[in-house]
Amino acid sequence: MEREAGRPARPRRRAWSSTTSSGAHFWEAIAAPRCLRDKPQALRRTRAFSATMSSKRFGIARLAKGGKRFEVVVDVDKAWRLKSGEQLNVREIVESPHIYYDARKGLKASPEDLRALFGTEDVLKIAEVIIRQGELQLTAEQRRELIEMKKRQIVEFLSRNAVDPRTGTPHPPKRIEMALEEVGFPVDPFKPVEVQVQEAIKALSRVLPMKIARALVGVRVPPQYAGRAYGALSKVGRVVRSEYASDGSWVAELEIPAGMVEAVIQQVNSLSKGEGEVKVLKLGE
Repeated sequence: MEREAGRPARPRRRAWSSTTSSGAHFWEAIAAPRCLRDKPQALRRTRAFSATMSSKRFGIARLAKGGKRFEVVVDVDKAWRLKSGEQLNVREIVESPHIYYDARKGLKASPEDLRALFGTEDVLKIAEVIIRQGELQLTAEQRRELIEMKKRQIVEFLSRNAVDPRTGTPHPPKRIEMALEEVGFPVDPFKPVEVQVQEAIKALSRVLPMKIARALVGVRVPPQYAGRAYGALSKVGRVVRSEYASDGSWVAELEIPAGMVEAVIQQVNSLSKGEGEVKVLKLGE
């Protein structure tokens, strides 16, 4: 069908690629949040933007550099996991097609500033620098939602794995929740649940008698991931044995709550890109 005379042809939609031969970036294949598409009328609506971010748990990673502020919209939970040392694909974290001076107002950073201060215009590379070196910004509502979510996960874990040593019966979730409030346990919206569970157990021991079934797991991590793995796993449980094999691999035994075995397996897989090993050596109280 012929197009109407004088009317220009509609450009074809292009698949995503990191760069073209001229170095330009394309995010056409990534559906940005409605409030972040290049529609000024939507970008001016801060409330709509905040609501979208809150419902999807998006947040802003911000970095001050060269006297200017640079922002990118991210999945908050994944961004924090990247900052904490996990190996994640930045594509899975970044939720905006551009680097901004002010994301809520839709003020995009100029290519000149990006090249001058980051040495590239590549959105993903710059976003990773912002996430790792910058701060995560949340609205008060987002922070409350994340704290409540983490608190529920902590309570759920303890109700499944903790028992009253006097009766041997599990603690009801409501009792655990009230005890957390009584001791004023500070739930961190970003810190992994498996780390906060350890801290919660210590805090609750003052008001709520409990014992946790323990597991002893053996861990082996290839040398290229050993340093990162030690730092992350030592926060999850007590390192009983730690040594390096002849090939440089880190070999350790870790004492953890029994209910965290699956979480440790997943964490080792993430830290070592699937090359690490975890074996359950012992289960008991």
